[in-house]
Amino acid sequence: MSFDLIAAARREATREGFEPDFPAAVVSETAALADAAPQVPGLVDLRALPWSSIDNPESRDLDQVEYAERRPDGSTRVLVGIGDVDSRIPAGSATDRHAEHNATSVYCGVTMFPMLPLRLSTGLTSLNEGVDRLGVVIEFLVRPDGTTSDPKVYRALLRNQAQLDYPSVGAWLEHRGPEPTKVSASPTVAEQLRIQDAAAELMRNQRHRAGALDLETIEATPVTTDGRVTDLKVHQRNRATMLIEDFMIAANVTMAGFLESKGVSSIRRVVKAPERWNRIVALAKALGQSLPDQPDPAALTQFLAGRRAADPDHYPDLSLSIVKLLGPGEYLLLKPGEVSQGHFGLAVHDYTHSTAPNRRFADLVTQRLLKNVLATGSNGYSDEALAAVAAQCTRMEDAARKVERTTRKQAAALLLADRIGQTFDAIVTGATPKGTFVRTLSPPAEGMVVKGHEGMDVGDRVRVRLTGANPERGFIDFARAS
Repeated sequence: MSFDLIAAARREATREGFEPDFPAAVVSETAALADAAPQVPGLVDLRALPWSSIDNPESRDLDQVEYAERRPDGSTRVLVGIGDVDSRIPAGSATDRHAEHNATSVYCGVTMFPMLPLRLSTGLTSLNEGVDRLGVVIEFLVRPDGTTSDPKVYRALLRNQAQLDYPSVGAWLEHRGPEPTKVSASPTVAEQLRIQDAAAELMRNQRHRAGALDLETIEATPVTTDGRVTDLKVHQRNRATMLIEDFMIAANVTMAGFLESKGVSSIRRVVKAPERWNRIVALAKALGQSLPDQPDPAALTQFLAGRRAADPDHYPDLSLSIVKLLGPGEYLLLKPGEVSQGHFGLAVHDYTHSTAPNRRFADLVTQRLLKNVLATGSNGYSDEALAAVAAQCTRMEDAARKVERTTRKQAAALLLADRIGQTFDAIVTGATPKGTFVRTLSPPAEGMVVKGHEGMDVGDRVRVRLTGANPERGFIDFARAS
């Protein structure tokens, strides 16, 4: 079937309010930038440290690098280096205004709409291997019990010594794959990853004891060959992805605490206690478990851990249900003296976004707040301006999710469009008055059972026959196979 998925993604992005193309003024500003980084006196020179980055194999917009060292008292000193994106994008410039409008990069699988021009996000502001970059360092100690202390935030010079990827590092850490080439070539890199992995595990266990949720959902990304969708790939979590998640969470908590300690307004990332907690309680009850009447992240974490162990095949679908019931996160202004509403899913009271300034405008603004505080003691923004940024970032993040979800559905329908009549093994993922839904096991595509759904319930393994696929609308229809 002839269907231009990239054009469809662009139409969807435009419909949701994004400006996928960079205006001429942005192109001109970016072209005029010098290759050499600006000279900033007084920075801490950390270029000699064995920094490394871990990201997706295809990623070129590298926001952060990591370094860790063991201490005699059993603690681990962790440094997370963030690229100084603000140094190349003056506030109020055409590039800055366009970035604020879009507020986030949009990743559609078949294409992406970057928040910043690629010369910046994959070049001048990316922590690419072997190049000197201005950066912000977020430093903290990880104690043997997984708690953190001794936070520091400062500006520095950075140099990424090893650009690594999640699949190969994760396989190596989990003893199911060989050493990645850059790891086998450097005992220092290998030791770094082991130290970082151990520190991350300590923090992860501590967060789970505090009630942080360990959710795992299935999101299938289209795989293309010569412009055609040939498969749907699910990115699996592994020790490497969790390592980076844990470091980024700790860095964002540290940044939030630092800005609060300076008595300035800032932007917080908030996930409120779920208003539909009663539905989560009912869902647990249907599975033979009980939860408290009031939102309790620790109890929910214990319930989820039990379900993961008891039924790992269906755990991603349970996770997705919980994610939907928790509701989306949002960005909010926090003034000095106010109490943050916290992040329910991470079980932390103070949390911001600061580790991905190439991809999220909220992180870029937080970087500016920090640099202003370090230089002048004030954040450089009015409360009204920060509130407007927070609202725009929330709005466009929601829009990005819609674009990405629609594109994934369209890609799945396009992949299956020439397989009408074939049968598939599937799992029932939803059974509501609005319809019964299944996810095929291979490829992992979601669709509605339009015939023969009677008696199906969530978690059932079924055989279904594909009866229709509409890429334009992203619809896939099945009938129960006899």
